[in-house]
Amino acid sequence: MNPLASKKRASLLLIAPAALLIFFFLVLPYLTIVVMSFRVPGDGTPYAPGFTTGNYLHFFSDSFFLQQTFNTLMIGAICTLVCLVLGFPVAWQLARGNSRLRGIAYGIVLSPLLVGIVIRSYGWTIILGNNGMINRTLISMGLVDRPVGLMYNTLGIVIALSHVFLPFMILPVMAAIQGIDPSLESAARSLGASRATIFRRIILPLSMPGIQAGCILTFVLSLSAYVTPALIGGSKVKTMAVTVVDTLVDTFQWPFGSALALMLAVTGAVIVVIFARMTRMKWKAA
Repeated sequence: MNPLASKKRASLLLIAPAALLIFFFLVLPYLTIVVMSFRVPGDGTPYAPGFTTGNYLHFFSDSFFLQQTFNTLMIGAICTLVCLVLGFPVAWQLARGNSRLRGIAYGIVLSPLLVGIVIRSYGWTIILGNNGMINRTLISMGLVDRPVGLMYNTLGIVIALSHVFLPFMILPVMAAIQGIDPSLESAARSLGASRATIFRRIILPLSMPGIQAGCILTFVLSLSAYVTPALIGGSKVKTMAVTVVDTLVDTFQWPFGSALALMLAVTGAVIVVIFARMTRMKWKAA
């Protein structure tokens, strides 16, 4: 047997389990959702016979769903920015800090992942509520006369989501910073560069792969989050993920719910591709 053909066959056998897993648990469900989004809504049934584009026409013709999609994208972008601003210093400390304290800090960063997202979200309802810890502290200190609205609004959702997804920003950025040779910073300081210049010309460009990965992870997870927006936002602020679940479960409109889910996925994918290309160009230029 040809050694090249034998090597190729062995490679195919090695990737076959992963390829089958991706097909059955990723590609096939998406294909099912695509087909379902073109089905005719049924009366008391998930769908009726036939196919239609009316579900997408309903989405684009209704300003409510367009505005909700925009609000969901904005919440995802704000959460990503907040996680980046808060996570970069932590990632820097984990990558370059004292080795004795690094393990403790690393455990603190990973500890939220050991608690279920439902429990974490309920914890934020206790903290942000009108009788929660924050409002009680503000009132007891005399800073406010009545509770500040931190629940059932966009602010509360952003705070809770930023806490939930902060580790997904810290870990990729930390890995990128660990790959930067400290001698580059020493050389820059010896040439008279300030701390700001070192950060702008060396640290930030070389850590861009980690920033890119962390931003994409945080943004995608924020768009698809359901439990936290449902608990913190309630009925006053609904993200597209909450609306999709309500459409599928409460109103039993599977075709329209599938169309909403696909439009959210496509919009998020387009933004991720644009962001990835922009950051890659910036990284290569630097």
